[in-house]
Amino acid sequence: MPTRKKTTATDDAPPAAPKKRKPAVKKSAVPTGVEPAAARRTRTAPAAAGEAPAGKGGYDLLVVESPAKAKTINKYLGSKFKVLASYGHVRDLATGRRQAGEEVSGIRIADGWKLRYLVDAGAKKNAKRKGRRTQQDILDELKAAANKAGRVYLASDPDREGEAISWHIADELQLDPATTFRVRFNEITKGAIQAAMAAPDRIDMDRVKAQEARRAMDRVVGFPLSGLLGEKVTRGLSAGRVQSVAVKLIVDREREIEAFKTEEYWELTALLSPQGTVTWAVDPKKSKILAKKKPGEDKAKKPVAEKPDEEPTVADGEPEEKSGIPTPPAGSFLAKLARFNGAEVKVPNEVEADRLTAALTGVPYVVSKIEQKDQQQRPRPPFTTSTLQQDANVRLKFAASRTMQTAQRLYEGVDLGSEGTVALITYMRTDSTRIGPEALKAVRDFIPGAFGDRYLPDKANLYASGKSAQEAHECVRPTDVAMTPDRVARAGLAGDQLRLYTLVWQRYVASQMTNAVFAVTSVEVTAGPGLFRASGRIEKFDGFRKVMPTKSEDTELPRLTEKMPLDRLDLFETQHFTQPPARFNEGSLVKQMEKEGIGRPSTYASIIETIQARGYVRQDARRFFATDVGKTVTDLLVQWFPKVMDLKFTSHFEEALDEIETGKCGYRAVLDEFWGPFSKDLEHARTAMPPQKGIETGEKCPQCGRALIVLFSQKTGKQFVGCSGYKEDPACKYIKPGEGEEARPQPVLTDFDCPLCGKKMYQRVSKNGPFLGCSGYPECKGTQNLDAEGKPVVSATPTDIKCEKCGSPMLRREGKRGPFLGCTGYPKCKNIVDLGADGLPVKAVDPGVACDKCNSPMTVKKGPRGPFLACTAYPKCRNAKPLSAELKEKLKDVLPAATPAAPKAKMPEVLIDDQCPECSGPMKLQKSRFGGRYFLGCLKYPKCKGTSKVSEGLAARITAAEAEAANAVVAV
Repeated sequence: MPTRKKTTATDDAPPAAPKKRKPAVKKSAVPTGVEPAAARRTRTAPAAAGEAPAGKGGYDLLVVESPAKAKTINKYLGSKFKVLASYGHVRDLATGRRQAGEEVSGIRIADGWKLRYLVDAGAKKNAKRKGRRTQQDILDELKAAANKAGRVYLASDPDREGEAISWHIADELQLDPATTFRVRFNEITKGAIQAAMAAPDRIDMDRVKAQEARRAMDRVVGFPLSGLLGEKVTRGLSAGRVQSVAVKLIVDREREIEAFKTEEYWELTALLSPQGTVTWAVDPKKSKILAKKKPGEDKAKKPVAEKPDEEPTVADGEPEEKSGIPTPPAGSFLAKLARFNGAEVKVPNEVEADRLTAALTGVPYVVSKIEQKDQQQRPRPPFTTSTLQQDANVRLKFAASRTMQTAQRLYEGVDLGSEGTVALITYMRTDSTRIGPEALKAVRDFIPGAFGDRYLPDKANLYASGKSAQEAHECVRPTDVAMTPDRVARAGLAGDQLRLYTLVWQRYVASQMTNAVFAVTSVEVTAGPGLFRASGRIEKFDGFRKVMPTKSEDTELPRLTEKMPLDRLDLFETQHFTQPPARFNEGSLVKQMEKEGIGRPSTYASIIETIQARGYVRQDARRFFATDVGKTVTDLLVQWFPKVMDLKFTSHFEEALDEIETGKCGYRAVLDEFWGPFSKDLEHARTAMPPQKGIETGEKCPQCGRALIVLFSQKTGKQFVGCSGYKEDPACKYIKPGEGEEARPQPVLTDFDCPLCGKKMYQRVSKNGPFLGCSGYPECKGTQNLDAEGKPVVSATPTDIKCEKCGSPMLRREGKRGPFLGCTGYPKCKNIVDLGADGLPVKAVDPGVACDKCNSPMTVKKGPRGPFLACTAYPKCRNAKPLSAELKEKLKDVLPAATPAAPKAKMPEVLIDDQCPECSGPMKLQKSRFGGRYFLGCLKYPKCKGTSKVSEGLAARITAAEAEAANAVVAV
């Protein structure tokens, strides 16, 4: 990073945008318009709302990012304000072909890092078009409202990205600086909104420059590297300053696991009791316990607390295996062998364990030392973005994206019936644990009344934030601590929103409560040359655990005194194997990214989604596994672009952005220092980097005789060997089976005619079994299912109905819940239309509701649980929500009936003797929703969610049971 220096007006700022611009018909392009510092200093001072005369419309305009937020805020400001939404960004950095002078699409680096933005105007040909409004539509609406407003207040989110959005709006609409103001609030409550409006500010251009620097860096890294990977590995790949480093974390962990060498070790545990108090029958067969977890197994790992005062949140390390030692009877306790002949015990194998057991048999066991003390457990800090995602992943099994989407709704406001629309939590993108003075007083006033005086500490609990935390921000907390989870549940909050709000509320209140207190007893027992240790812990005062319970079981020891002789009831030898490092789950990956300074709170969820979408990693049992493509791409980038893949570079750049924001570092200097060496590395790699695809293996294709080559699948993330003639005419689609895989069945031409075009059909095999597909594919997409006798069953029938979205013909298809119309333009057009009992299309019900995400009209769809609201812009917008009681009453005469769910398949009657890999409990046979495959699930679900695959022997018994059931049906 460059030397820190104070930015000057000429050092950093590209020229301001032109004052007048003709309105664009389809798109408009503007250079970055960062305003010089000198110009900012000449502006008039901000004025509070209501002090200046209103405009032609008699109102002031407030612009927020989302319509849900606008709805919540509107009720606090009254009729003198008009609140509109920008729907996030109003223009984007240009993509596509580079213009003259652009080294990277959208950026003129040599011309002072000028950025070219585009406003998407969409296709204006169809005036009756449906779906998401374009950026130009939104800007036109904002412009019309701003022209009639007395003042314009820009209230996008209180982070760098929000600051940039406010500047984009002001710059694109050419708003008058004298009447344009910036307001920021951390929560959407009446007090916070009124306080922000009473003290409006100006757009902070240093924060805008920091966001512009991030955007520029991501573009100049991502675009060239993505193109390079598409050329050298396979198309559809991408690279980025942050996402590639996140993939490297997972690949490095994968390599650690692959290189890990398992070692065997044993432990000796004595079952002891005061003399003559407990009767125990020794079973020599049960005194030696072999490990259930074999070397190299990679089971899902459970959370582990590394310190006694920490609550487990993510699986940072490998948990101890379940020992298999029986629960001690009342009056007895377990003690582990810690030392032998004065030295630390190491038992590498069974022979040594037997030798130690023999030496510890027949010797007296005596209590040699007892220590008793109180141990305090401190509550954990309130949530930041990172810790919220981690805890939601562990406790609620939420993906990071699911957590942030749910938190966004809680922040913007939810409908609570008689309570109205209420914003329940503060801004959820923060790395600070700070609590504002008013909120701190409110929670300290709340605790004594709700739980009692002894649960309130004398002084407020304070917590340190990370070094990069912006202390002006607050933690993620409830906007009103009096809105308890019970209260909001009675008001109508449910599902994910209630579960996440409960987690936020509990963590926040607990953070300001007294410590929990435990009585801890440590005992040492001498047995000849051996020294055993045991400990017990009993909760004396629950403290914060009253509201935030943790999984901490008490371990009670019998009453013991020093020099007390003990009975050795049993001595257990337990086998163990060292295990490799735990694979990342979403929570632990977020924690590691935060620790390494990779990304920021607002980017964690999108990073995790991107690296999975690109096929670099996959999730199995909520654990990340690196794919072949992920490993190959990481190795190439580490070799050819070591600086980009260096964790220190990534974290240092984040620090540089903080310095740009505070005016300590020049934005151009930061980017220039990186671009010089990087551009040289890029040119060298384009010519010298060896291609990873198309390499001949020396084998010939068994079907056409062409050479076999190495290829990569972006969809599966796997490397495979296929025919080099896959693009030639005639094409050969042969793929060599991998190790242990069966050869793919080849399509077989049949005598059946396609019902759509009359051509002959191929019999193909999918994951759901054989089917017929037209030989004219992809021009004709006709398919037919096969019945039990191998005869075609009509699954799609042509109709005269045209698709209302794209104009293509519709096919009548049979689904799990009855017939429907599907567009022949699939997969480009995914429109489907329900059919009524008369076989005619069901007319869409217009509830008169706009989508709170994209403002498109909502429609009513039917599902197994009844009708619900769905956005008409699907699949671009996938917003769906239940019908309110008012809408159900209003539309009761036109609502579709609930679609009956498909009958549950009867499970084959087979004996299941497998044990759950998680809790060793009984298992039951289950059928997957995807492909109808069988698997085993724990009977203790949902308490235990252990699953396992069906063994070959069990699969044979299932097949026999299904055949027997089929024969019985035929006989009847």
